[in-house]
Formats: sequence, C-alpha cells, structure tokens
Amino acid sequence: MGQRVLKSLTFWLSEQPAIVNFRWSPTQSWGSTWSFLFTAIAAYIAAATALHLLLTLFRRRRPVPLGPIPAFHSLSVALISAVIFVGTVLSATAEIRDTRWLWGRTKTTTPLQWLLCFPLGTRPSGRVFFWSYAFYLSRFLHLPRTFFTVLRRRKLTIFTLFNQSILIFMSFLWLEFSQSFQVLAILLTTLLYSVVYGYRFWTEIGLPRACFPLVVNCQVVLLVCNLVCHFMVLLLHLFKGGCNGIGAWGFNSVLNGAILFFFLNFYVKKMHSRKSRAADHDEASSTHPGSVNNKVKDS
Repeated sequence: MGQRVLKSLTFWLSEQPAIVNFRWSPTQSWGSTWSFLFTAIAAYIAAATALHLLLTLFRRRRPVPLGPIPAFHSLSVALISAVIFVGTVLSATAEIRDTRWLWGRTKTTTPLQWLLCFPLGTRPSGRVFFWSYAFYLSRFLHLPRTFFTVLRRRKLTIFTLFNQSILIFMSFLWLEFSQSFQVLAILLTTLLYSVVYGYRFWTEIGLPRACFPLVVNCQVVLLVCNLVCHFMVLLLHLFKGGCNGIGAWGFNSVLNGAILFFFLNFYVKKMHSRKSRAADHDEASSTHPGSVNNKVKDS
C-alpha cells in the first residue's frame, strides 16, 4: 500500500509531462513578465493602503466580521505549501538521479551542492523549476492576509507591505535568472508555511494557542537557515567554479538583509511594547485595593 502511494505521488508530482517539460517563458508561463510583476505589486500596495485609509476615514473602530474566511485561507495555504514541499523533494530527487546538474560530468559533487549551487548555464526548465513557478504563484495567495489584518482593524505596517512585495519579487528572480539556492529556499519556506498556516487554522477555529510565540520562532529559524545557506552558496561560488544566477543571488541577499533588518526592528518594538503594557498592568494591579487585600491574606 505504501509503495503504491509513493509511486502515485512520484508520478503526479514529478513525472507528469507538464512537469518534466516545463519551461519558464513569457509565452508559456502566466505572470512571467516584468510588467506583470511590477503591476501586481503596485496594485497590492495601492489596494491595501486604500482600504486602510478608507476605514480610517469612516472611523470604523470595530473589526469587520470575516467569518470562516481567514480559517479557510490558512488551511488552503498550508495544504498548497505542503504539496509544493513534497513536489520539490520528489523533483529534486529525480533531477539528482538523472545527473542533470553535474559539473563537468564528474561524480565529485554532492547532492547538497546541487541544491545550493546550480552549474553555470542552467536554464529555468524541468521539474524543479515547475515547482519554483508554483511557489511564485502561491506567493499571491498570501496577500489576502494583509487585507484580513486591515479589516480586523489592526495596524497596517510598512514591514507587512515590504515583506510581501519583496518575497514575490525574489521568487520571480529565482525563475528569471535560474538563481542558485532556490531549491533549499523553497523547501525551507514551504515547510515553515505548512506549520505556521496550519497553526493559524488551528487557532482560528477556536482551538488553544501554543504556550510560546510559535509563528515568530518559526520565522527566526527560517531567517537563520537562509543566512547559513547564503554563506554556503558564496563559498561554493568562490571555490567550486561558480554558481548560476549569482548576480540575482547577490541582489536576493541584499533584500533578505533588508527583510531581516525590518523584522528585527519590528520584533524589538513589539517586545518592548508588550513589556511596557505588562509593567503598566503590574503597577495598576499593585495599587488596586483588591490586590492589597490578597497580599495581606497571603501573608
């Protein structure tokens, strides 16, 4: 039974002709032009900002009821991320098996090097790039969460708009320039999204939350893994004859650095705000008559 399931998954997620023969091109791939990319990002920023200003203008303080929509969205993103993760694993395994990424037709390169560093001249076609394209399209499924945040009357931050826009832009660069490192990046990111959005679905249907900030911790783990992998790509490029798409990789590294800076800044401010509120609460409770009586009783 297990073998049948594995064979079925392998065929549908890595051996279909549409996957094997995939090619990234403006004529064959929807959303593969620069004009589409910039138009989509601009429309997203404009729509989110307009919605935020509209709610502010009408001074609506209560959250807009969204019903089961956020929960359904989280479940959808979690499942799609899991499919992309499994498809990428199976496709990368098939590519390694077919030895399409060997440098100089030697057997000295390890699978980890294949995943980190594409050989020079690699074109965006085949199994792995099909799932890279699926990942690029899935990035647009994350955008509604920004509108959920605005409708719930939470603050719309520049970090949110910047982060979502940059992630779409980077996934486009992966395909456009056959950038190295994208395989591991997709695996790490989709694995994290499966956990994070699965957890969000869990909490949005009313189940108990974790006793620690799971989402933030997952984001920190992803950022650390990305930094380590970027350093390894640089070493491979310098000492193993070069990696494909290194120019896009360099720009990608700068964007990742910007995301890390904004994230740390946002995280520090958020933790400082929580500590300030906790301190104010403790101070208020210490001067409350009820708390004084409780202390007397305890003593």
